[in-house]
Amino acid sequence: MSKITITDLEVFYCVGVTDEERAQPQRLLLTVDITFDFSVAAVSDRITKTINYFEVAQMLLKFGEGRSWKLIEKLAANVADAIFNEYNPQAVTVVVKKFPIPQASHVSVTWTTKRP
Repeated sequence: MSKITITDLEVFYCVGVTDEERAQPQRLLLTVDITFDFSVAAVSDRITKTINYFEVAQMLLKFGEGRSWKLIEKLAANVADAIFNEYNPQAVTVVVKKFPIPQASHVSVTWTTKRP
């Protein structure tokens, strides 16, 4: 199976356990793996036969507008569900990286949704 990957897309979402942490959008990095059979696109060279990664990135850049999450776990699940529902892939894996601990490069969670 083929896969499209967007790595470390910089987004700004309101996420955090406390109200203060959610008061302002904070920098997160999203990595998205989208499993999708794009063999027809590889032969035809037509964007309509694959998942347009630019569209996915644009959707993710706006995804946090008017929303907030307490946990990055919930955020990862919501992002995966949105991609799954909009683009109908075989599977989606989302990694959310957050930077709350100065002594660590980041904290991350990974969520995978698959077609049954």
